[in-house]
Order: sequence, then structure tokens, then C-alpha cells
Amino acid sequence: MAEINFQTLKAGVEAGDIVPYLGAGALNGSSHFDTDDPIPADSDSLIHAMNNGKPMAPRLMYEFARAAMDVELKRGRSAVNRFLDNLYGEQRWTQSPLHAWLAGIKPPYVIDINRDTQLQESYSATAHTLIRGIARVGGTDYRFRIHHYDGEKYSEKEIDQAEVDPALPILFKPMGSPLPDSTYIASDADYVDYITELMGGFAIPTFLKSYRKGKQYLFLGLRMNRDTERMVLSDIIYAAGGGPAAWALIPNPNDKERRFCKKMNIEIIEADIEDLLNETDSPPQAPVSDAIASVEDVGC
Repeated sequence: MAEINFQTLKAGVEAGDIVPYLGAGALNGSSHFDTDDPIPADSDSLIHAMNNGKPMAPRLMYEFARAAMDVELKRGRSAVNRFLDNLYGEQRWTQSPLHAWLAGIKPPYVIDINRDTQLQESYSATAHTLIRGIARVGGTDYRFRIHHYDGEKYSEKEIDQAEVDPALPILFKPMGSPLPDSTYIASDADYVDYITELMGGFAIPTFLKSYRKGKQYLFLGLRMNRDTERMVLSDIIYAAGGGPAAWALIPNPNDKERRFCKKMNIEIIEADIEDLLNETDSPPQAPVSDAIASVEDVGC
């Protein structure tokens, strides 16, 4: 399979042929305006932040969703929402280098599984459509909310799928955010509900199901070890183009990540976001399809 260089990937993102899919590592380089502490983004840092800087019990440290479920059972779902509102909606964070790049090119479709607002801020001067995931909400058949941003502010109310302007960029934040009002997929119970409806086709708007057909993806800052994140991405990139479906920047990938990516037709590039942003002209390391040709795909 032919090698692909970083310039080609970046050009594909800018043209909209390759869709950026942002994980926790997309926020690397972002820090608190007052303390200079790095923004909590990955599972461990979120758990520490939610527990006043201290680790939780070992069984809860496995994944943020599990720790959030424990907090929800003890103090209510609103306690988790208040934590995320404060962390991402009230505290101020510097822009990450990746978001600075995205702000400069404004791709027509971006998927961001973080719960912060940096992606939305990157489009603060650009009209766009915001789609966010919801869970365990009555009165609707769907597991998403859609808001229109007119270049200055979000619509006060959600808009219907039929009202979406297809010419506008789409920001898809399946795990939610605090803007324009807070909604999150955070605890185990949230994920169970959301993923169930995602698999059933009720967590992605109809217009997006059509728009995404044949797209390729670029996973940025996402390690593929967590079952929840892998189940979400599997359905979100459904109907992706072939040859390959996606590329994933993963430094030092482990065997579990290699097997999963091979099964999903995702080529691993053993590099990091910094390498992409530095616009290296030399091609990345060999695609995963070549690197693991001898590995038997026996599951993840």
C-alpha cells in the first residue's frame, strides 16, 4: 500500500476529504490561564480533577466513565455535570496547537470526543452547525441535539434536522460540551444508553449519515485501548471510504491497538500531532497493513 505524507493528510483535512477525529491528545499544550496547569483531558487526569487532585480506588481509575458512575451513584448525576461545567465552562484554558491549526483552516466537518469548548471557540467567528450527544433524556427518539451558530451566538433553541444549512461546517461533539448549554456523555450509564442508540442509528442525524459516506478520517490524539471509545468511533465512521478508512497518529502503538486498527482498516502512523503540525515532508513510517502483516487477528 502506498505511503502517505503529512502534507497530503493536511491537504485532505483542509479540503474536507479527510475528517479530523479528535481524542484527548488533541488538547496537549493547552494550559490554565492562571496556574499554567495542563488541561485535564485524558481519563486519569479527569479522574484526579474530579476527585480534588487525588486518585480514586484502583477499580475506578480504570476509566473516567466508571469513576463518573461512582460519583453519580453517590452524589447524583448533577454532581458530574457541575464538575464538567466548572472545568470546561468556567475555567479558562489556552488554545492547544492543534486547535490553533484547525482554527486557521476550519475543516467542513470535525468530530471531537472531548467535552471542552476549544473546537467551538476555533469557529467562534464562523457560522456552523453544532451536534452534541445526549443520553437518558425523555421526550425524544434521538440521542443528539443540534444548534445553529450564526457567527456570533448559538440559537436559543435547538433546531430540527430539516433546518440545518448543508453549506455550513459541522462540529460533532458526541460526548457533549457546556456550550450553549451543558449536555454530557460521561458515566457508564450514559455510555450504555448512547452507544445502544448509536448502534440503532438514532444518535446521528440523517443528513450527517448521508454526508459522511465515503469520507476518510484522521485520528488525532486518540489511543485505541478503551472499549467505549472504540465502540463509539466504529459507528461514527460507518460507511467510510476505503483504501484505507482512516489514518491514526499513534506513537508506539501496542498490540491491542494494532489488531483493532487492522480490523477497522485504519492505518497507524507511528507519529504524534506535533509531527503533523511541523509539516514534515518525509513520509511517515510504514502503514500498519505492512507492519503487522504477520500478526494474526484474534480479537482485541
